[in-house]
Amino acid sequence: MTTHSRRTLLKKAAITAASVLTVAGAGIAAIGTADAATATTFYVATTGSDSNAGTLAAPFATIQKAIGAVAAGGTIAVRGGTHALTSNIQITKSGTAAAPITLTAYNSEKVIIDGEALGYTPGAVGSSIPAAQRGAIHMEASYWKLSGLEITHGPYGVYCNKCNNNTFDRLVVHDNYETGFQLQGASANNLILNLDSYQNRDPRKNGESADGLGIKEGSGTGNIVRGARLWNNVDDGFDAWSFSSPITIQNSIAYGNGYNRWSIPNFSGDGNGFKLGGSSGTGPAASHAVSNSMAFSNAAHGFTDNGNTGAITVGRSTAYKNVKTGFDVDGGSTSKLTANLASGNGTAVALGKSTASGNSWNIGGTWTLLSTSTSVITGARAADGSIPSSSFLVPANGSAVGAKI
Repeated sequence: MTTHSRRTLLKKAAITAASVLTVAGAGIAAIGTADAATATTFYVATTGSDSNAGTLAAPFATIQKAIGAVAAGGTIAVRGGTHALTSNIQITKSGTAAAPITLTAYNSEKVIIDGEALGYTPGAVGSSIPAAQRGAIHMEASYWKLSGLEITHGPYGVYCNKCNNNTFDRLVVHDNYETGFQLQGASANNLILNLDSYQNRDPRKNGESADGLGIKEGSGTGNIVRGARLWNNVDDGFDAWSFSSPITIQNSIAYGNGYNRWSIPNFSGDGNGFKLGGSSGTGPAASHAVSNSMAFSNAAHGFTDNGNTGAITVGRSTAYKNVKTGFDVDGGSTSKLTANLASGNGTAVALGKSTASGNSWNIGGTWTLLSTSTSVITGARAADGSIPSSSFLVPANGSAVGAKI
């Protein structure tokens, strides 16, 4: 073969190789584009743009844009910073049992959702918040998981109506102009896990309405509250007003509720730790179940049936230094109180038609506590989000009475 022929063959081989690389490169680019279009995770950042693709490198600017883009089984990962709302976040699409949708902080970054610029923050005295404007996050959907978000200054923090099969994990809701977290309507099988809700108030209703957590005005079985801390709210820590299905409350604390820290005129906050039902007149017969929970330093009762006519159970729980009654279950319920501890309250218990056995007042004697310091139980949460363990309000004599958190 001549030198010229060899050069011609090499040139053709180079051209062919280049063509192959070009096609391969085009294929990689096409695959990358397809992956971006079908990505299961969308990202949101304060530095993003809603004209971006929603990738980690090119995030959206608003959570609402990501909600519009995400599909069942997808994730919305929100980067740290303060996300100031100009309109509230609306979640009205649902995931599925096999493919829930997740809205979460990215890599545990500190995400603050601030609703101060929204309407009704606060509303005028006596005004009513339109349904769609309730909540910095307003949700009417099922099969979602919300995790690791801080929500503040909203007309409600999170407001969830007709919501089923959702998980709310490690949310912090505070300084809102209504209840920090409210679940209502036909809502079932929701898990509220490791919620911190504090300093929520409602000047528009003179402090009568804003609780730390409300599951109220509705029905639906399977709703569970676990590991909640509800403190310094203007009305009650927890309120189950007019919710007609059983709610389970475990390993939770409510304290310092019902005090007028905001100098609200004509103040009408109630100040219960756990308000377990009630409504105008005779409350619904809802058999709520409370275990291993604490109510302390509230302006009214620690635990109260508030007119609930059901068979409430309260076990291994503690009421400490509440102004009125530790366990107030004489409002029409047939509650059963077992192995609870009442110490330092205005009155230990008001039973009415309810029954009690194995409680500190049944056993009698003087109850000394290992610790009355709140520093650990109200401090930073454990790595898994749970309330840190301590000897707070544990009986010094070792009796299996009251809560141990």
